[in-house]
Amino acid sequence: MEEKIRQKLEELRGFLQADGGDMDVVSIDGANVRLKLKGACGGCPHATMTIKQGIERILREQVDDKIVVEQVR
Repeated sequence: MEEKIRQKLEELRGFLQADGGDMDVVSIDGANVRLKLKGACGGCPHATMTIKQGIERILREQVDDKIVVEQVR
């Protein structure tokens, strides 16, 4: 499952980069994913929404419905 998560995150990275941001994968432990948003996304007031309603939702729909994404600062 980790490889599928990493592949999907790589696809999603392009959307963040288009807005001047990026992300680092801090860790993937089973269905728990820890990400650090960078650039414009790192300080954005909508970062939590990007993580939960964007990245987490897509990973749950397309990889595994048990995935939980946490933002690391």
